[in-house]
Amino acid sequence: MANEITVPLLPCRSIDEIVDFYTMLGFTRTYYQVRPNPYVSLKREDLQLDFFGMPDFEPEDSYGTCVVLVPDTGELFDAFAAGMRKAHGRLLVSGIPRMTRPRKRKNAENRSGFTVIDPGGNWIRIMSAAPRPAGNDPAAGKLTTTLNGAVVMGDSHGKHQRAAQILDAALERDRDTATLTELAQALAYRAELALRAEDPTAARDALTRARALPFSESEHTELAETLAALEDIEAMLPPEPQP
Repeated sequence: MANEITVPLLPCRSIDEIVDFYTMLGFTRTYYQVRPNPYVSLKREDLQLDFFGMPDFEPEDSYGTCVVLVPDTGELFDAFAAGMRKAHGRLLVSGIPRMTRPRKRKNAENRSGFTVIDPGGNWIRIMSAAPRPAGNDPAAGKLTTTLNGAVVMGDSHGKHQRAAQILDAALERDRDTATLTELAQALAYRAELALRAEDPTAARDALTRARALPFSESEHTELAETLAALEDIEAMLPPEPQP
């Protein structure tokens, strides 16, 4: 048999909160009921997600997750990010809900991947359908290798503090040998991890170090996505305490 369709069915505390969030990302509500049990279906082109409501459910304790394979993670990320920015004025990179940026996942055949964590605490893992050929990373030095491992820890497993520890050690070890590109990418991710761990001081420190790197004009162009990530992180920072 062929042409089977699988629809994830995920828990949430409020189906109305889920509808608002996914509508922001470009989904359309296709089914909705409150009784006898809260239930909603949402669809965006061929991607369908269904949710059931549990009023006492705690999103922080959710194990709900699914994998969505797509031809181009960058295109979908850009569409989701545009919806977030229109609704909130910024990309949500910490807390619940939030969204990670597309990054290579060494634990998934080097596929590009990003994750949407919705208001129900569900991890919608968006992955490239095609593996990325190994060995084509121009910045694959020691710091990049460690960064790839930290991404698995932080983005795949949600262990933000452990990922930060790994990255801090590598930034200290490789600060004099890593390229500016490697340092910028590592510091941008370090700042994002700090936000997720509710550590704005560490986030500001990583941002300051990244901004101080002496990029050439060509490096600025090459690092456009990384520099955009820094702006997204900066927009999420709370105001600095006044002395």
